[in-house]
Amino acid sequence: MRNILAVAGKELRSYFHSPIAYLVMAVYAVLCGFFFYSFAATYVVQTFRMQAMGGMGMPDMSINDYVIRPLFQGVLTIVLLLVIPLITMRLYAEEKRSGTIELLLTSPVTDFQIIAGKFLGALMLFGTMIVITFAYVSTLFIYGNPSAKPLIAQGVGLFLFGASLLALGMWISTFTKNQIIAAVVSFAAFLMIYVLNWVTAYSSGAIGKVLAYMALTTHFEGFAKGVVDLKDLVYYLSVIALGVFLTARSVEALKGRV
Repeated sequence: MRNILAVAGKELRSYFHSPIAYLVMAVYAVLCGFFFYSFAATYVVQTFRMQAMGGMGMPDMSINDYVIRPLFQGVLTIVLLLVIPLITMRLYAEEKRSGTIELLLTSPVTDFQIIAGKFLGALMLFGTMIVITFAYVSTLFIYGNPSAKPLIAQGVGLFLFGASLLALGMWISTFTKNQIIAAVVSFAAFLMIYVLNWVTAYSSGAIGKVLAYMALTTHFEGFAKGVVDLKDLVYYLSVIALGVFLTARSVEALKGRV
């Protein structure tokens, strides 16, 4: 465990020694803040409009349904498709470009410790983005009365969603020494997995159902509704495990050429 933490710490420091961490957090904070403000402002306007009309027998508008859920499900999952490749693109591509991959692979650290450490370092940077999200959302508890339980489920879902992308992006990063190529390929792969459930619009067969099940968004819907379902947890944890496994196989291939 000590070696994993050492690799994770080194990886995290390397993010902040370059503009990457600051760029990623700034872009995410601006986008998250803009959409949060837009949803919150729309909610306030609609609430005042309903009050001015005397309610008209309409049920109370829920902050969770009109602000938090659209933010997490409709916006942040898409933003992560753009931002996560910026985090994962350097994990192995930079090592290959700078020539330190040989030193890393021949060091007295196991392949799993290297992979787990790099993944953990990227996950900690991603964790700061989750903190930024909840910093915005926490203001709703000051001026409103949202339900905390659905918010917790949505936070867990967003964390697992991002961790799955990190694991897959880390694997893609092992194939090239060019960070831009790694980022572009990662984005294309993420986007494809994101929209797999679109096949249900024109295919109701077994293949369509399988592809829809493989889509990242299919398993986020339960979290977005405030429900933590075991099958959705298993799906995301399986994607993370698959990304780590494929990365290990790629690292073994790299090791054979060192």
